[in-house]
Amino acid sequence: MQLIIVILGAILGLTYGAHSDGFIFSSKICLFAGLTLIMPSLFNVRVRDAQLLWPHRILVIKGLFLNYLILPIAALGIGLLSHDFGVAAGLFLLSVLSGGGMVMHWIKKSQADTSLGFLLLFINLLFVSLSLLMLHGFGLYASSYFGEAYEEGPNVSNFAQTVLILLVVIPFVASRVVNFIDPLVALINRYNSYISNISIFVILFYLFGLQSSQTLFDLYTFEPELIYVSLGAVLGFYLIALIASKLIFDLGSIYERSAFWHSVTRYITLALVISTFTTSTFGVSMLLPIMMAYVIQIPLAIMIDKRLAAK
Repeated sequence: MQLIIVILGAILGLTYGAHSDGFIFSSKICLFAGLTLIMPSLFNVRVRDAQLLWPHRILVIKGLFLNYLILPIAALGIGLLSHDFGVAAGLFLLSVLSGGGMVMHWIKKSQADTSLGFLLLFINLLFVSLSLLMLHGFGLYASSYFGEAYEEGPNVSNFAQTVLILLVVIPFVASRVVNFIDPLVALINRYNSYISNISIFVILFYLFGLQSSQTLFDLYTFEPELIYVSLGAVLGFYLIALIASKLIFDLGSIYERSAFWHSVTRYITLALVISTFTTSTFGVSMLLPIMMAYVIQIPLAIMIDKRLAAK
C-alpha cells in the first residue's frame, strides 16, 4: 500500500507542477513532516529507557559503526562510480539516515525489542545534525572529483540548524506535551498508520510539485541514463547494507534484531525532505536515488520480514 502511495504522490506532484506554476519551497513542509511522521514515533521514548544503553552498549556501538562509517564509505564508493554529483549525494544522504518512519513497524512485526528500538530511533534522530555535517563534508571534498563547485552557492551547513529544529527539537518537545493528553495520544496511535500514509502522500505531492522538481523532465530528456545509474547504485547499496547487517547482528537476539532493522532500512522520507534544501547545490539528480530507494526498500523489508518469520 505504501509503495502505491509513494508512486501516486510523486506522479501527481510532477503532473501538477507540469500543468501549473508549481509550488514554491517553504520550510513549513519540514515542520509538517516533523509533527506528522516523527512526533508520533517519539511518544514511547522515555528518559528511563536510557538505562538500556549501558547493558547494550556494544550493540549500540556496532550500530553506530555500521551506520555512520561502513555504509557511508560504501555509498561514497558507489557514488564515485556513478560519475554524477547529484546521484552520489543522494545515495550518501540515504547512507547517513538510519532507520525510518516504518522501522518500528518492522521491529514489532519481527518480535524484536521495541523499547530498544525506540531508543535507537531517538538516537538516530539526534544524529541528524551529524548526518548533515557528513553530507556537508561530502560536498566539500567530493565536488572537485565531479568537477562541481560546492562553496559558490548555498550548502548544507546553511540549513543544518533549521532542519535540526524543525525535524528533531520541535517534534520531541511536542511529543512531551502531547504525552500529557492521554486521549489524544491514544487517538494518534490508533490512526497512526493512516496519518503516516496521508502525510507521506502530501509530502511527496508537494515536493514533486515544486518548481525545481520540474527539471526532472529535462533530466529524463537529456540524461535518461541517470535513471538506470541511480537504480543500479541504490540496488548495490542495499545489497551491501543487507549483507553487512546480517554479518554484524545476531538475528536470533530480539535486541540485535532491533538494531538490524535500523541498519538495513533508511529514513527515505526524511532524506527526501532534507534534499529539498540542497538540490540547488547538488543538482536535481540527487532526488533519483531517493526515489529509487522507495521502490527497493519497501519490497526488501517485506521479503526480510517473511524470511525472519519463517525461521
